[in-house]
Amino acid sequence: MKMHKILALTAVVGLTAAALCGCGSQAASGRRTFGSILNTDNSGEAADKPVLELTIASNQTSQDNPYHFGLQTFKEVVEELSDGTIQVKCSDGDLSEDEATLVSMLDSGQIHMAVCSPGNMSSAGVSEVNMLSLLYLFNGFSHWETAMDGEFGSAMTDVILEKTGNKYRIMGYWSAGVRDYYGKVPVSSPSDMEGLTIRTQTSGVVSEYWTSLGAQPVNVGWGALYDALKNKEVDSAENDYTNLMLKEHHTTENGRYICETHHDYTTRLFIMNGDFYDSLTTEQKSWIDMASLAATLQERSVTYEMMDSSKAQCISQGAIVTDYAKMDIAAFREPALAIQDTYADSNGLRPYLEMIRRAQ
Repeated sequence: MKMHKILALTAVVGLTAAALCGCGSQAASGRRTFGSILNTDNSGEAADKPVLELTIASNQTSQDNPYHFGLQTFKEVVEELSDGTIQVKCSDGDLSEDEATLVSMLDSGQIHMAVCSPGNMSSAGVSEVNMLSLLYLFNGFSHWETAMDGEFGSAMTDVILEKTGNKYRIMGYWSAGVRDYYGKVPVSSPSDMEGLTIRTQTSGVVSEYWTSLGAQPVNVGWGALYDALKNKEVDSAENDYTNLMLKEHHTTENGRYICETHHDYTTRLFIMNGDFYDSLTTEQKSWIDMASLAATLQERSVTYEMMDSSKAQCISQGAIVTDYAKMDIAAFREPALAIQDTYADSNGLRPYLEMIRRAQ
């Protein structure tokens, strides 16, 4: 029976991988978790076996988000493959909505896996992950997947393990969508940004990029951004369709023009403590590896699907969208490429940048 389940999982993973080639056009059925597809008749095989209990977490409180589907998929697949000898508790933001707190809980053993931003690895001394802050690093989700699932992603996994003393093991690279401009006026070329305030990072390469376009980065808390846009305290912001839609930013006067700059194909890390992973049996590692792959594919699938559905909802609620094809992307990308080169050369990261560029 166990072999039957593994073959079923392999088939499902293969089908999902094929579906991901569409990158952004997945059907709503993509939200089905893998465990609902697999054979769930365990026939009491695991009744007398010891149980490994895992707690996995993200900082997102909504269950209608890609992280939730990824975590649930991990739970269902690993419980099926292990015949119930691994049991998983999923936390959707109820342990903490702060990623740094979740990482700290991972360190202390309170949880066993977590979703976090690359910045948490930078804080842990892995400066190489700052590469992922560079804008226009990827030309699309296909490029992003090739890089993260290939040479660059493998290099990041290794350097994170090494520099953190086996503290953080990457179990999968997840996405939080692609970020776009939205504001009080439409923009289609960099010159349109001149003089606009934009809610974004106010230091580092992200700030440097928007400043190079003539915009003024400002610091506004995510929870305060709706009011800032509504009260015209900030001219614009940048984020992915799903996040801005859920917060209704597009319904404000200073948020209704969404322009598809696609400047940041975002990466999130699905991590486990390396020492804990190493303490597991070979069989347990195999189950967890397969469940992590299934969870990663599912999270991405839902991310791409929700990008399309969130865009449609924004438009139905009055947002005015300038599609990617109508944007002067070459002009937006040019200053970003110069920043990439300077940053990579100044920080000894040229080999990593070339890995990403080779993945196109």
